[in-house]
Amino acid sequence: MDSIIFDLDGTLWDSTEVVVVAWKDVLSGYPGISNEISKEALQGIMGLQVDEVGRQLFPELEEEMQQKIMDDCCKMECQYLAEQGGGLYEELEEVLQVLSQKYKLFIVSNCQAGYIEAFYEYHKLGKYFTDFENPGRTGLSKGENIKLIMERNYLRSPVYVGDTEGDQKAAAFAGIPFVYASYGFGEVSGADYTIRRLSELLELFN
Repeated sequence: MDSIIFDLDGTLWDSTEVVVVAWKDVLSGYPGISNEISKEALQGIMGLQVDEVGRQLFPELEEEMQQKIMDDCCKMECQYLAEQGGGLYEELEEVLQVLSQKYKLFIVSNCQAGYIEAFYEYHKLGKYFTDFENPGRTGLSKGENIKLIMERNYLRSPVYVGDTEGDQKAAAFAGIPFVYASYGFGEVSGADYTIRRLSELLELFN
């Protein structure tokens, strides 16, 4: 193994409390929208691409309006997260610090452009990562973005760490082992490895 590629939401942090506030601020500007946005609702759609989130949260709206609302919400949440940060999972920086001494670390998330940058900006963790990718920049699926990271950085034997079935399928698409972060948002069976907290990565790979 030469590298570790991480999902972000439900794997490295939980940003939902801040994102809920950002989205409610945006939706207050749409008087005809009465959809209730809760932390639990957001946790249920974390890991989906932005257009699919719009379809799930606002199914009664035309696609153009879904896209407009999502664009506004995504812009606002990046601003809020860059200013306030999110909830980092326990011992995150300590784990990254140790792992980065032995492996190249990466992030591939199904987020919009600017989201991973907001994570880096507030928490000052970008120094531990070599590269990152997301569909907001490439328009590709998570599996395709994992492969892109692998090709761009000449990775031979990475693993992918994530918390949802979608993450597991993306790792399978890329042909690499999957580590299930069971403390996150999703339910997964048949993972190559399972961790109950981030620090268990040190037991697996150090």
